[in-house]
Amino acid sequence: MAYTKDQWTRAVTQADGKVTRERNDKRWGRGKRWLGIWLDPNGAERSKAFATKTEALRFASGKETDRDRGDYLDPNAGKVRLEEIWARWIRSRSIDPASEIQYESKWRLHVSPHFGKRMVKSILPSEIAVWLTELMGTYGPSTARSAFLVLNGCLELAVADELIKRNPGQTKVVKKPPRRFAQVIAWADETVEQVIEAHPEEYRLIPTIGSAAGLRQGELFGVALEDLDFAEGVIRVRRQIKRLGQTWIYALPKNDKERIVPMPPKLAELAKEHIATFGTTNITLPWERVDGELRTYELLFTWGDDRAMRADLYNLVIWKPAIAAAGVIPPPVKDKRGRKRYVSDYTAGMHALRHYFASITLADGVNIKELSEYLGHYDPGFTLQMYTHMLPSSHDRARQAVNRRLERLGLRLTEQRRSRPEIGPGYEDPDTGPGLV
Repeated sequence: MAYTKDQWTRAVTQADGKVTRERNDKRWGRGKRWLGIWLDPNGAERSKAFATKTEALRFASGKETDRDRGDYLDPNAGKVRLEEIWARWIRSRSIDPASEIQYESKWRLHVSPHFGKRMVKSILPSEIAVWLTELMGTYGPSTARSAFLVLNGCLELAVADELIKRNPGQTKVVKKPPRRFAQVIAWADETVEQVIEAHPEEYRLIPTIGSAAGLRQGELFGVALEDLDFAEGVIRVRRQIKRLGQTWIYALPKNDKERIVPMPPKLAELAKEHIATFGTTNITLPWERVDGELRTYELLFTWGDDRAMRADLYNLVIWKPAIAAAGVIPPPVKDKRGRKRYVSDYTAGMHALRHYFASITLADGVNIKELSEYLGHYDPGFTLQMYTHMLPSSHDRARQAVNRRLERLGLRLTEQRRSRPEIGPGYEDPDTGPGLV
């Protein structure tokens, strides 16, 4: 049973055998006077100091109640520093190396400087809210979301390990950074055609597949002969080529999600022509990790020296000249060293081909769920948020639906009027008798 102990006095046995409490000169007036004492789930005696006896007894009794209900939490557990929890959390994550690098970067640059040395129990919701606001203002919502993911993951692990009772990041005070979508504007057909035409012939199929099947850049570079199923009329998106540190590797598509995308007959015809003209090349790269299993695929697109396509080099020597030729970005200018420099932003990247694919499929009636699967998004809700403005207008659909109904109704009324006898003097209605109706 919980009890208290006075630290400012000590028990003294008198000559008559009675025990009295006398002032302890070494402790008197120093620190908190009362200890609340209880037994933990292992039967060990635990204690905590308080200023008053009432507080000490209330706390100790509460701890024993928590123990009996199975809700016991060690009051010293929350003294663990967040940096210790971070080390456990990152080891517990089953993620690809690229994501691990991103998490480590967010911890080192944004989370650790503010919370790394702090005891986890001392972190307050208000502090997290202020930190997120500052991150949003300085770096934007994307960085703030990623940094919060790391901090929140560490705090969730602390709750799971019973170091704290509640996650201070999961309160109404903490407003998670919103995912904002700038309205996507799809390129016109003419623009896409010009971008394709501006590509060297051996690479022209890259933007063609991008605009006709919606593959990401790394997925386009990773397309192999075995992925083109001409019999079924589909492309099986099974891998991408991406950079990991200074090494290029094969990896699963984004979200570790393979998918199947329809291959139109015209695209299949162009792919066959490309293969017949330029052939394919066996390229060997590690799988998922720098030291991963070596895998070889018969790729459609490679550099002239039989190396895998690299996004940075492709963007510089092929993509940007092509979109400049199509008028998407201004012509290049030369810097002081005579090198060509292009002025562009994220809207002029290869993702524009995915947006084009989304626009033409939605316009022809493909629904959001199907489009989400074709694009390899993790959630149809994400696809809807990004492309909702491209959906046919609900007003247009309503007008067309009602108009079709009224046209059918009008046709029936016209036919009824034509089938009725002429109404006029001398007409006798069966119910109302002679006269006009």
